[in-house]
Amino acid sequence: MIRTTGLTKQFGGLTAVDGVDFELAENELCSLIGPNGAGKTTFFNLLTGSLSPTEGRVELRETETGDEGDAGSPSGAGWIDVTDADPHETALGGLHRSYQISNLFPTATALENVRVAAQAHGGADAWKLWRNVSAFDEYEREARGILERVGLADEAETTAETLSHGQKRHLEVAVALAGDPDVLLLDEPTAGVSSDAIDRLVELIRSVAEDHAVLLVEHNMDVVMDVSDRVAVLHQGSLIADGPPEAVREDPAVQEAYLGGYEPGADASDGGEPGSGDATNDAADRDRDGGAGGEAA
Repeated sequence: MIRTTGLTKQFGGLTAVDGVDFELAENELCSLIGPNGAGKTTFFNLLTGSLSPTEGRVELRETETGDEGDAGSPSGAGWIDVTDADPHETALGGLHRSYQISNLFPTATALENVRVAAQAHGGADAWKLWRNVSAFDEYEREARGILERVGLADEAETTAETLSHGQKRHLEVAVALAGDPDVLLLDEPTAGVSSDAIDRLVELIRSVAEDHAVLLVEHNMDVVMDVSDRVAVLHQGSLIADGPPEAVREDPAVQEAYLGGYEPGADASDGGEPGSGDATNDAADRDRDGGAGGEAA
């Protein structure tokens, strides 16, 4: 559903993402893991168009054209090059995203947050001012259906700012689901969520992956090992492992770079040493990407 070829991003003398070849299949859940500063956020921002790569290509599967493909695609039938697309263009193309930090309208209700996201993916006509209000019923129906799916139907009229942290995470997934994306990027959805609420969030992620391709950045290794069909590992911008969870967990390079003495029930160590390449890369992610959270879902 999405693939990269030689994807590279440099910030001055720092290479944040280094020649990454990656592909995510239909209805596959792949977790992207690695130390702080490994390049995960930069990679997400390259996929969505928030950043432009220094080198390489990003392509989306053109689902509407099927086997006929896209005549303009440089790499054959069925793929379309979105390397230089803007975030709203990749979103309209079926690539939606959630964020590490809440990206909700705090004073709007849960229903309004999802309805606006659904409307945003409805095309230019969705924003014409002189329309009968009934024309927006379809977006409200879609929003209510999504809230039902994520377990927030009873909170439809609750403002986002008064939801619990766990409920906000569910709402962020709901916003990302608006417009029926083909590919969903989830950036640390369990961050800050209580242990009691994580199980419900994991079940939601597992449910979403049944009919979407999902790329998940997550530091809770129990979650990663539980939900993933596949695990990819970034270290200092390079993809050092990619395969089934058990095989990646036993990979010596991954053990050395990230997992260390990981045991089920404990998070993997996630900090770069001060002054290390990882710590520098993390700073670049914050400095360069911190303002890139404004795209639609």
